Amino acid sequence: MKGNIIVNLEEQYIDGLFERDEVLEVIRAGTAAQGMPDIAVADGYGKLLTMLVSMNGVTNALEIGALGGYSGVCLARGLKDGGHLTCLELMPHYAEVAQKHVTEAGYGHCISYKVGDAKASLEELYQSGKKYQLFFIDADKEGYPIYLEYAIKMADSGALIIADNILLRGRTVNDAKQGPAVQAVRAFNKQIVSDPRLESTILPGYDGLAIARVK
Repeated sequence: MKGNIIVNLEEQYIDGLFERDEVLEVIRAGTAAQGMPDIAVADGYGKLLTMLVSMNGVTNALEIGALGGYSGVCLARGLKDGGHLTCLELMPHYAEVAQKHVTEAGYGHCISYKVGDAKASLEELYQSGKKYQLFFIDADKEGYPIYLEYAIKMADSGALIIADNILLRGRTVNDAKQGPAVQAVRAFNKQIVSDPRLESTILPGYDGLAIARVK
């Protein structure tokens, strides 16, 4: 418990160094007002998403799990001019809220939503020959290993694969937790750091973030 308290204070300190982002705050508030869960990517990792997209000159990105559009805006902010972000979202209502938020934020022109089961959507995109330079995975945890495999298959050389919540608020490292979501994320974590097709690292801050580069 003490360790968790220290980490939380450190995160709060770092978050406090940055100026308020009114656009993203509006999205968080709007998401909550719709009764949707407060599970968007952490503020610090949202900034990292923007940096990674920008630093790698991404023009075509894929997000799995849109929620209220917070991470979508973070990703879109880093896209090169003319770039595009495709978001896969299971829940039609979530996709509608996200579309509203990203449009109000000024990024509706470069973000599109595909509603339905992500596995089916990924198979459709794969069969159509789609390729992407960056993937952000933040959806149902039981699907993480499947999403990782699709990302690798649809990746341009050098593409980045990023996944949020790989610590599951401590459940991943708790041997007493053996539910299907925990086991899936553990399998995902093992694969992303050991797959010979990838160069990877895992950041333990907030709820954990995995980052891999496709060789």
